[in-house]
Amino acid sequence: MTSAPRRVLVTGAAGRLGRAVLDLLAARGVPATALDLRDPADLPADRVVVGGAGDPVAVRAALADVDAVVHCAALAAPTMGSPEEVFAGNARATFVTLEESARAGVRRAVIASSIAVLGLSFAPRPLSPAYLPVDEAVPAQVADPYALSKQADEATAAMMSRRYGMTVVALRFPLLGGPRDTLPEIAARYVDDPGFGAAHLWGYLDTRDAASVVWLAVTRPITGCHVLFVAAPDTLAPQPTGELLDRFYPGVPRRLPLPGRAAPIDAGAAARVLGFTAEHRYPVGS
Repeated sequence: MTSAPRRVLVTGAAGRLGRAVLDLLAARGVPATALDLRDPADLPADRVVVGGAGDPVAVRAALADVDAVVHCAALAAPTMGSPEEVFAGNARATFVTLEESARAGVRRAVIASSIAVLGLSFAPRPLSPAYLPVDEAVPAQVADPYALSKQADEATAAMMSRRYGMTVVALRFPLLGGPRDTLPEIAARYVDDPGFGAAHLWGYLDTRDAASVVWLAVTRPITGCHVLFVAAPDTLAPQPTGELLDRFYPGVPRRLPLPGRAAPIDAGAAARVLGFTAEHRYPVGS
């Protein structure tokens, strides 16, 4: 492991992932700067900058004494704004954050990508992946502005790595939540309506694990640009994965066995590159 950063900038700090990352940094004694459009006054950061991640002035102000950046800020679904706001806003925020970080001498950044980059999650009509479980090589079928913004974000990460020698990790997150928020509601819905989760491949990741993988992405001794799927090893659906795939993705080739409730998301690259394994599993059916 590399040494801990002296200060980390977290954008989108008031969101679910941003807060989880700040909590982990605080627990590890790492000073953090929080950047968000508002200051809710309860963020566990010793410095808060109010502003947008797409504003170079705000980002520059937030980068003081920072040597690692975790970029979480985004409109997180195509329904959260106009198509122009979702795509252009997200893509600009990622570009500005990474560009200003590189110019400030930051050499490690983590960005929040999404399983939605595959195009399945918000497609205007149902799509099927080329094969299952999905991995980083499966072709994307982008058909909405949010997925397009995540595709642009990953391309921006690769460009920044080539242009500045920055190490950037793009984490493709599934649904994030915890045992007291989000996950119980979604798991309950999958009992009677598993089709609701088909476009998201029924995947999830506990926010505590999400923060842990961000920490690994900040501190692992790696170089270059890495795009990685991360997910819990099981699904939120009570039905066996094989039955779900037979019903919702018939005919899609399966490259690996998916016994029981195994998630059809291959997170093997995250294990190899970062040493990450999800520790918190939601007790579906208990």
